Formats: sequence, C-alpha cells, structure tokens
Amino acid sequence: MLSIDPSKRSSLERRICDGDLVIVYERHDKVKAVRVQNGSDFQNRFGVFKHSDWIGKPFGTKVLSNKGGFVHLLAPTPELWTLVLSHRTQILYLADISFVISYLEVVPGCVVLESGTGSGSLTTSLARAVAPSGHVYTFDFHEQRASLAREDFERNGMSSLITVTVRDIQGEGFPDEFCGAADSVFLDLPQPWLALPSVRRMLKQDGVLCSFSPCIEQVQRSCEVLGADFTDIRTFEVLLRSYEVREERMIGTEGVQDSPVGSLPRKRRQCISRDVNNDSKEITTTTSTIIARPCRETRGHTGYLTFARLACS
Repeated sequence: MLSIDPSKRSSLERRICDGDLVIVYERHDKVKAVRVQNGSDFQNRFGVFKHSDWIGKPFGTKVLSNKGGFVHLLAPTPELWTLVLSHRTQILYLADISFVISYLEVVPGCVVLESGTGSGSLTTSLARAVAPSGHVYTFDFHEQRASLAREDFERNGMSSLITVTVRDIQGEGFPDEFCGAADSVFLDLPQPWLALPSVRRMLKQDGVLCSFSPCIEQVQRSCEVLGADFTDIRTFEVLLRSYEVREERMIGTEGVQDSPVGSLPRKRRQCISRDVNNDSKEITTTTSTIIARPCRETRGHTGYLTFARLACS
C-alpha cells in the first residue's frame, strides 16, 4: 500500500522496485495486482510486458508491450485493492466504505474493533484512516479466512496497523482487554444483536457503532436492542449510480435545399465527413459528439448500515 508516512504518500515520488506490488490498470473495469519480479513478464491481449522494464519507473507510469499496447502501473491503495482482492466472502465496496469511515468518525490515532474480517476490503481502508498511530483489531470466526487475510495485510505492508484474531464475536463477545478502549466498532454478523452487550462494554464514552446487515429484518431486531444503551440510531442504504461519458459518432441526413424553418439547435460537434447523394438529393453527415448516460450495470442494494452512539451513563 502507499506509505502511511504523509511526507511520502505521493506515488509519483516512489520508484517501482523488484518485489513491489503494483496494480496493472488495463481499462476502467479491468485491473490486476502483480508482484514485480525481475526476469518475469506480464501478458494480456495488448502483448507481453517485461517486469525488468517496470523497475525504476515511478508509479503511474504508462508502459508499452512488445506489440505497442500499453497499461498503467498504479500504486496499490485501499480503493484499488478492493477491486483486485480475492473474494473469500461478500465484500464492502467504496460507496459503503467511505460512508462507514465518515460516520464512525475514524481519524488518525483511533482504535477500531471489527468483526468479521472476511476478505479484508473494509479493514485496509480502516487501517489507512487510523494511521500512523491508531490500530485496527479485526476478528473472524473462520480460521482459514483469518489466516489468508493476515497474509494479505502482511504483503501489502499493513500488518503494523492491523491485528487479525480468530474469535466468534457473536458467541463470545470481544476480549475483555478492549473494555472502554475502542473509539469505534464495526459489525458484519448474521445476528449482530447478540454482540451488542459486548460492544457496549468496549466502546469509549460517546463511541460509535456501525452494523452492516443485508436484510431489513436484521436491522429491525438490532435497533430494538440498541435502544436500551445507544442513542442517535440511524439506518442508511447507499446506492451508487455511475455514468459513462465518452465520444460517439452519429450519422444523419439533411436535404440539399435549406429547410424553411432553419437548422435545429445542436450541441457543439465536429464534422468528420460529408457525402452528397445526387439521386436522393440528400447529404449524409458523420459527426462526433460527447454523450453521457448511466452505466448499463448499476450496482444496487448491498446492505443496510445502522449507526448508533453509546449513550452517556
């Protein structure tokens, strides 16, 4: 990941070294994580890219293949890691992640408890938010998932900010060593209300909880239990709609004679070609224009985010 040292965060100031993890950007919907190894190569439909040509170049560089195709070499960030990580479980995406970090009031120096770890999508963003002096303690009941997540954090250089533990938070609660020490708690559990008594003990005064639930029935049950010890209870559903903005060619016809009503108003566009059909007395024009429209695949419901603040006793 990008350095947690604010003075070294600019990816343009960092050179790619042998052994670095880079994000190969092929197009907006296709990115891959690649470990740079001198003597190795990366192949895709654009050609063969030698790793030796990457070493020494700054992150963000556009590199060419043997066929003249190109990709961009990006520095790994939590946002990019979310797009390339292995999906061991259903993950949170950027719209939910940014909302969670904002409403949990996560800032540098915070102590955050998370259950469960899953694929580690949210965990990496939490770690960056608490850096350099905070820490994320994440728990998962599944030993293999926890082990794989730990390996990911180590190879991404985030292990100093994240501690992964195997524990059933829903059944056992958080360890007593965190009583009154957590600034924020995040739950991604099938029955989050079972962990709420433990969450109450872990949070500092005025601490904030977030519970992620895919079903509204889970939200209803959780809010019923939250009312006893928490205040400012709110539930959100974040829906993200992205747009495609690109240039397209348009073909039209017009009469040779001027129209009595004149030409209709149009957006600025460049005329590419103009052909006259003598038989039909029409002119065919090919023009280009910039169009903007919603993407065909719009990400819909992911889950409900319920936030609550520990009430002062």
